[in-house]
Amino acid sequence: MNGRVLVTGGAGFVGSNLVNHLLGEGLDVTIFDAFLRRGSHANVAWLSNKYKGPKLRIVRGDVRDFAAVQAVVQDTGVIYHLAGQVAVTTSIADPRSDFEINALGTLNVLEAARLTGRQPAIVFSSTNKVYGGMKHIAVEEQTDRFYFRDLVDGISEAQPLDFHSPYGCSKGAADQYVRDYARIYGLPTVVFRMSCIYGPRQFGTEDQGWVAHFIISALTGRPITIYGNGKQVRDVLFVDDLVRAFRLAVEKIDRVAGEVFNIGGGRLNALAVWTEFNRFLAQLRNEPTVSFDDWRLGDQPCYISDIRKAGELLGWKPLIDKETGIRRLREWVSAHMALFTPTDAEGQPAPAVSA
Repeated sequence: MNGRVLVTGGAGFVGSNLVNHLLGEGLDVTIFDAFLRRGSHANVAWLSNKYKGPKLRIVRGDVRDFAAVQAVVQDTGVIYHLAGQVAVTTSIADPRSDFEINALGTLNVLEAARLTGRQPAIVFSSTNKVYGGMKHIAVEEQTDRFYFRDLVDGISEAQPLDFHSPYGCSKGAADQYVRDYARIYGLPTVVFRMSCIYGPRQFGTEDQGWVAHFIISALTGRPITIYGNGKQVRDVLFVDDLVRAFRLAVEKIDRVAGEVFNIGGGRLNALAVWTEFNRFLAQLRNEPTVSFDDWRLGDQPCYISDIRKAGELLGWKPLIDKETGIRRLREWVSAHMALFTPTDAEGQPAPAVSA
């Protein structure tokens, strides 16, 4: 697997943390990003200031542009395909763009990789939304949370797919294309169906990245809207642990090519999105103003990743518990408040890019 490492969406939250890790190991990395996400300019400026020189190459481009994708894939040995449209709400408002970015964009990456003849390893970031509402799984309601009545360890990879929402459809189609390119064309691919990832360099919004969104809102004095009753349960995973799983997949690609992994914090790092999470905000000087609204389409009352397969095949488990990770994210936001003001980094021009 000689060549540069390509990270599509490398200016995003997960991407920038991954790139930081790869550059720290001395690898040659190309970021391919359309700079459409809030915070992407600030993330790349941080990386550019930290790593000067030819090890880091930044290319502004869109995964919907096949010629642009082909150009950056040519000298690549490993591809982390993280570029995507990431919000259910956005997919409902604009399903065509959602499809083109997630489904067509992923096909472009796969085809570009296949046509090189180099067989680069490909790690793809999918989502638990490919499982849909999981209506047939027994979910019960307690005083402060929902829980799976019969699934102690959560949802495994054997859970039937049930694409729900345009986002679930587009990511699900991409997910299955990535799997099938391993079966049909022999590309060494790995799919990670991710739960809630959080950590530094996350510019969370109401539509996506709820842990960061709540912390940012609390620290900036912005109100928070809870959709549903706040008892929805999610397992949360600190971004450093996710990066470690990505790296292990590449290191063990001969063993795990073609595999799918549910990846998240697991049952030990699950919490209700408001009735339990609010205790972390209670530690702040000014607690946020909170209101409630109707449930959103496609929202799962409970989702916990069964991460035992990742443990068995990758030798992986989360090392950063939710208390430690949330504290680290809170400290990062507190130390970078200028990024979250009305005149934040999104108003700045993008850093210089090279083709």
